[in-house]
Order: sequence, then C-alpha cells, then structure tokens
Amino acid sequence: MSLMKREEWYDLTRATNWTPKYVKEDELLPEEMSGGRNIPLSTWDSYDEPYKVTYSEYVGTQREKDAGIYSVKAALSRSKFMDNVDPGWEAIMILHYGGIALGEYAASIAETRMARFSKAPGNRNMATYGMLDENRHGQHQLYFPHTYTNKNRQWDWAWKSYHTNQWAAVATKNFLDDIMMTRDAVATSIMLTFSFETGFTNMQFLGLAADAAETGDHTFASLISSIQTDESRHAQQGGPTLKILIANGKKEEAQQMVDISIWKAWRLFSVLTGPIMDYYTPLEHRKQSFKEFMEEWIISQFERQLLDIGLDLPWYWDEFINDIADKHHGMHMGSWFWRPTLFWNPTGSVGIEERKWLEEKYPGWNATYGKCWDVIIDNINNDKEHLTLPETLPVVCNFGFLPLIQTPNKTRDKNKLIDYQLEYEGRLYHFNSEVDKWAFQTDPNRYKYTMTLVDEFLAGMVQPPDLNGALAYMGLTPGEIGSDAHNYAWAKEYK
Repeated sequence: MSLMKREEWYDLTRATNWTPKYVKEDELLPEEMSGGRNIPLSTWDSYDEPYKVTYSEYVGTQREKDAGIYSVKAALSRSKFMDNVDPGWEAIMILHYGGIALGEYAASIAETRMARFSKAPGNRNMATYGMLDENRHGQHQLYFPHTYTNKNRQWDWAWKSYHTNQWAAVATKNFLDDIMMTRDAVATSIMLTFSFETGFTNMQFLGLAADAAETGDHTFASLISSIQTDESRHAQQGGPTLKILIANGKKEEAQQMVDISIWKAWRLFSVLTGPIMDYYTPLEHRKQSFKEFMEEWIISQFERQLLDIGLDLPWYWDEFINDIADKHHGMHMGSWFWRPTLFWNPTGSVGIEERKWLEEKYPGWNATYGKCWDVIIDNINNDKEHLTLPETLPVVCNFGFLPLIQTPNKTRDKNKLIDYQLEYEGRLYHFNSEVDKWAFQTDPNRYKYTMTLVDEFLAGMVQPPDLNGALAYMGLTPGEIGSDAHNYAWAKEYK
C-alpha cells in the first residue's frame, strides 16, 4: 500500500487547536503560562514553523546520530589523546561541560512549557521535539565528561557546578532562569530559541566542533556536531512567534524581549566564549579571532534576521559592536586573576607569539591590556606570584552577575572604573553599563531581589569573611580550585 506524501497530511495533523467545552480557554491555556497577549487562538493557528518533522522521522534520525557519537567515543576510548592534550584545550572542555550540561536539562523544562502551554500548534509540535533534544543533550554532556573524572576532579563540575554558589555558574544560572525558567511560552520562544540559541549557542557549537576537529579531539567534535544539528532545528521556534506579535501590534514588547536577551547572552559570551577562542585554544589551531567570528556569524546574522522579520536593531547596537573587540579581553584577565575562584584552569596564554597574534587581530591590545600583562609577567618572573592572586572580591553587576571591568587606558593616567548605579526602593544597585541598567529598569520587580556573590558576602552569608571563606561558600575544594593551566610557561618566555 502506498503512503501519502508528508506534505499532504502534515498541516492537518499538527493543527491541534480546538474550542474547549469543559473548561474556559484561559483555564486550559492560562495567560501567565501561555503569554497569548490577548491575540485570538485562531490567529496563533497561522504559526508556521520553518522546520517540518514527524515523530517517526525524528526518532530515526536521533537513533542514527546517537549511534554515531557513541561509536566514535568507543573507537577512540583507548586513545592517549587526553594524556597529551594541551592544558588549554582541557580547560575549554571542563568549562564547556560545567556551563552547559545541566543547562540543557533546564532547557528541556522550558521546551516542555511551550509544548504544553503555547497557543500555537506548530510551536507545541516543535517544542515537543525540542524537549526530547535538550534531555538527550544533557545526558550526553554528563556521560562524556564522566569518563575523565578519575583524571581530574574538575571534570565532576559538569554535574556539580549548578549546585554551587560558584560565581560563573551563578551568572549562567541567573541568565537561564531569566530567559527560560521564569517566562511564559511566547517569551521563552523569543528569548531562548530566537535570541540565544539561533544567534549564540548554535553558532558557538559550530565553532567548537571545528576547533575540536582541528585539535584532534574527534570525540568532542562528533558530540558537538550532533548537538548543533538539533539546535539549528528547534532554535527556529521564535521567528514565527515574532511575526505574529508584530502583525498584531506587539512589536514594542517583542523588541524589548529581543534587546534584553541578546545583551545578556552577549555578556555571558564575553566571559566564556571570547577567552576560549582568543586565549585557551592553542595558537596553531586558531582559525579566526573571537571578533572575526562574532562579525561573520553573529552580527551579520542578527542584522539580517531582525530586519527581515520586521524588528529594529537593538538601540545599543553600536555599543555591542564596539564591545566585541574589547570586553572579553578584560573578562579573561579578570577571571585569570581570580583563578582560585574557578572550577577550571585558565591560561594566561600571552606568550611572545600569542601577543603578536593578539596585536594583529586587535590593534592597540599591547598598549592597553598588554601593559597590564607586563606587570603580571614581571611579578611571575621575579618570584612574586602572590601579587598576581586576589585578596578581595570584585564589584559585580546586579543584572549580568559578572564583574565590572574597564578597558585600561593607553596612557599612564589612572584608570577609572565606571560604576553605573541605581538606587531603587532604598537599595543601591551596580551595573556594568547603561544597557545593563536599562534592562534592570524594564522590570525592576523581576530583578530587585537577586543577590550577587558580593551582596551575599556583605550580608554576612560568607563565613569566615575572607577569600578562603568565599571559596568554601562557592563549593571549591583543594583539587578543584583553578590555577594557571600552563604553569606560567607563557610568562617564562620573557625571562
């Protein structure tokens, strides 16, 4: 018996909106969960997802992909790659798994919310597959690092990080809680799948897979490639949602959600992905700088997509473009300086040839960040390592939960860190930029109760009130505390 072509029945079978008889529509799909924004249910029927997939197709494809990545892992399990890998690459993998693995499980909950409460049948259909995707991704990215836990206790942070108060993990959780764990189905589809996944994680996984293959880590490359193909599918859920909002007079609200989530995702990228590409990846394996990557894949993509869909570029777009050439250098230096507070081993990675590369890719780097590294290098080579280690905690942004940083001046003038402040209901808040301050003010009741690590320290929650107390509060124990990945080999080149 011949089968009907998929296009002949697909739209009919996924059109699952109906008029409820036993409950009211707002009981079946409550506004606080669905986020329908008074747009009629019949209008949400027009949601047209760009990726069409059936359950049988989905299961068959995922089975083949799972068989592929696990067979590669099994085939390479006896290799000596991890025994000889560059410490910078090992730090990349520990950081990646610690920041992503449990985030994937959380994303499955966000997808589940859309699958249950979205008023758009197409969104519910796609979110069902997205829920399965994210659950699998979490399982994969806990199973793979578990292989190496007997090699280094830091690998265990793939599972542990989200259960601690470690500052980078808290910043990541704060971001994910904001865009996907505490939003309605419509907002989640925009802030998670359109802004974050389409524009950031999807592109990051492409770059990571290429870098892994170039480095010789084919196990990691096959895993990330498998995940990325899923991301590229379910990351498309937000586009149709935006079109419906714009067509029904909700452009201003849609624009604000996009602007907030792009900025917050970018700031997280600046402390995680930027240093990975420009410092942690061994010099011989760097295909392009972080700035070049952002310009080619992120900026050009968002400019095209936002304008094509009917939105404007975020009002801070010029500042964003300027940031991509600068902000991650400060985040890298700051995280390296506070390396005992990390669960991975950062690398300074500013040796002689690496600095030539940095100056070529970022003209003026030596006159700004380079002069700060000169002081660090001098201290290391004169047996003054203690001067390169922290004694206190930095000022932290109350929106992005990341340290406040400022580009070093090119002159010998005293550098001035700008603290964008806001007093709200008797509490003083600190921000990294006017954009962070603006985002907070769009919905202060959402953000006003959050506390950074420094807030908790000042509130007496960290005992004893010193760096060792802070390390214990963050769950960092001996054997897990970060140190320079290359044991300062890059600094000793100048000796």
